Amino acid sequence: MINMNLKFFYLILFGLLLIFVATNTNAKTIVIKNATIYDGVSDTPFKGNIQIEDDKIKRISSSNLQGDFIIDAQEKIVTPGLIATDTEIGIVEIGALSVTRDDSADMYKIGFSIYDAFNPNSTLIPWNRSNGVTTALTTPQNTSSPIGGMGSLFVLDGKLNVTGVRDAAMIGQVGGSSSGSRSEQYAIIEDLLIMASSLSKSDLSSDSDIYELIGESAISSAMELHPRDIKALFTILNENVPLIMKSHRASDLLKLIEIKERFNLNMIIMGAQEAHLVKSELAEAGIPLIINPINNIPDSFDELASNIQMASRLEEAGIPIMFNVSRSHNYHLIRQGAGVAVANGMSYGGAIKSLTSIPAETFGMSDRGTLEAGKIADLVIWDEDPLEPSAMPEYVFIGGENMDLTSRATRLTDRYTKDLDEPVIYRD
Repeated sequence: MINMNLKFFYLILFGLLLIFVATNTNAKTIVIKNATIYDGVSDTPFKGNIQIEDDKIKRISSSNLQGDFIIDAQEKIVTPGLIATDTEIGIVEIGALSVTRDDSADMYKIGFSIYDAFNPNSTLIPWNRSNGVTTALTTPQNTSSPIGGMGSLFVLDGKLNVTGVRDAAMIGQVGGSSSGSRSEQYAIIEDLLIMASSLSKSDLSSDSDIYELIGESAISSAMELHPRDIKALFTILNENVPLIMKSHRASDLLKLIEIKERFNLNMIIMGAQEAHLVKSELAEAGIPLIINPINNIPDSFDELASNIQMASRLEEAGIPIMFNVSRSHNYHLIRQGAGVAVANGMSYGGAIKSLTSIPAETFGMSDRGTLEAGKIADLVIWDEDPLEPSAMPEYVFIGGENMDLTSRATRLTDRYTKDLDEPVIYRD
């Protein structure tokens, strides 16, 4: 009798467990209905419904979709999460305080990586995420080498178990904004690439072998490189790691095209304020650009041809373009720059792509950047036109998870606008 009762108890317990699992599985299904969708693939929007299950987009359809949690996005625009391609998120908290900066190195040059310094509790993360940025490329300051310093991609979900791509790009700089002669900068770049192109993977099998190579290389010895530097240099020649070169002057852009083709580099040019003067050459070379479309006043002699219509001219030439802003806390202002580009001739759909699918494709994030079935559910529901500075997200999903949009700014707003009958010190 006791055994029968135990069996009956276990059967009930097992049944309750199945109900619990089924209920929680259904609870993970979210449907966003009646949305105006810019999917990052097409240049034109369409009306539709988006079904999210677990961390992925399960289906996009004009037909009725079922879900445990329904969001009516009538008259709302839905886009993929924005991808910021030039940030210090997670490695710089307050620029004026050196103790909050992890963006520079004393010993390493080419191989300096910021990945392990990333702070998922940075206040910059909720601030930019609450403005629609879901992924960021974080890069260090330029080192003393004209190429060197490794940037990494980070998903801005704020979790301690960091989701990202280590050393996703190397940075470099040439031109009037960097120190030293252009001729010397180009000579160093070419000497480094020639040295690296002579290496094979077997040459990098041990640090002792690499130190021997360094001793035999005039440029490596002169620059006091370390094995970490040599390994990083090897990746841009042999593992298709993007090299982001910061430069503006048209003649420098032509020189960078020459270097890209000579060494078969996966090159991206950042800045490029005179790019429209050599747009045909850039298009033929297939080099993506990262630009600030708001910059139309020369900041140096390298930028004399800056033009507010540059983004539209580059789009017409078929050049993939992405947007950046001055490196500060407000990287979400890339969408304001996109709005300025649209106001000066760029297509709206093209501007959305420049914020989403183009950076995803450029930096190898094949599972993000577009709204398609099977892709990771990083998306934003906007209360207004996302390219208007006054617009704000109503919902931000990262990996299918509805993000808390609270930030330090919203807490401060609440502190000084709510519970005014209480002394400030007692308010949350």
